[in-house]
Amino acid sequence: MRVLCGLWFNLRRLRDVSSLGTFRRPLSSDAMRLVQFCRKGNEGEIKVGVEHEQSHGVIDLKAFDPSMPPTMREFLELGQKGMDCAQRALSSGQCIVPHSDIRLLSPVTGPDKVVCVGMNYKDHCLEQNAPIPTEPIIFSKFPSAITGPYDDIILPNKSQKVDWEVELAFVIGQKGKHIKEEEALSYVAGFTVANDVSARDWQMEKNGKQWLLGKTFDTFCPLGPALITTAALKDVHNLGIRCLVNGGVVQDSNTNQLIFKTEKLIAWVSQFVTLYPGDVFLTGTPPGVGVFRKPPVFLKRGDMVECQIDEIGSIRNTVV
Repeated sequence: MRVLCGLWFNLRRLRDVSSLGTFRRPLSSDAMRLVQFCRKGNEGEIKVGVEHEQSHGVIDLKAFDPSMPPTMREFLELGQKGMDCAQRALSSGQCIVPHSDIRLLSPVTGPDKVVCVGMNYKDHCLEQNAPIPTEPIIFSKFPSAITGPYDDIILPNKSQKVDWEVELAFVIGQKGKHIKEEEALSYVAGFTVANDVSARDWQMEKNGKQWLLGKTFDTFCPLGPALITTAALKDVHNLGIRCLVNGGVVQDSNTNQLIFKTEKLIAWVSQFVTLYPGDVFLTGTPPGVGVFRKPPVFLKRGDMVECQIDEIGSIRNTVV
């Protein structure tokens, strides 16, 4: 009987391990704000850190534990081991670097993929008299479009119709395929703020009206300022979301207007492709983009674009 029970247990364990999405614990149950940064004067050396609120600084994880990798993508590939180290570092209060000594980078650089969702806010569909989608509209940006939370947005010479789009973004923390919707949040490392900068002429008029080229110019994906773990947010699908251009509010909505929420997007996309730690999802934008204003308004050199999401933070990028 003992042999049979042991065999049954081992078979069950093998089944659980081999079934992606089964019995997966959340990557982190701790409230943390994870960042990628470099020290001023040493811009070439990327580091991973965790914000230490009491000291208004960032804990350098590699200084705390030399086994920690230098990039967020590699850190996330460690899974729970990395998150546990970050929590220990946060509790220790050691190896703190003042914010004045660092430059914040995008929370993730060099992901395997950047997945974007179009027409995913009810109020954004209404502003353009478009029907509510019945399934997610998926497109992508090249990872090379990613830039930091305070870096410049470079206006390309090839476009005269560059627009803003504040978006809630999330980052995958565990590898998965065919992920069940009810287990999808356990695959999320955290949430951040994005600006899906868009060249409307290339998105809507040229290139056969395929969206990719209009979405993926260099610097067209500012991200930041930090990767906020799910435990740090009361309800990620009920957060104020805004975009300001030169201090004036141009977008003002709430993530409760999302048509397809985080769990649905993960379950949907993972039917088609394997998701990897570090993969970035941009979940769509609310109304107020420049192209649908009367007359249309587009970004020009010298403009300051600020994207804000309650409880997560804000990014500010100058157009050059």
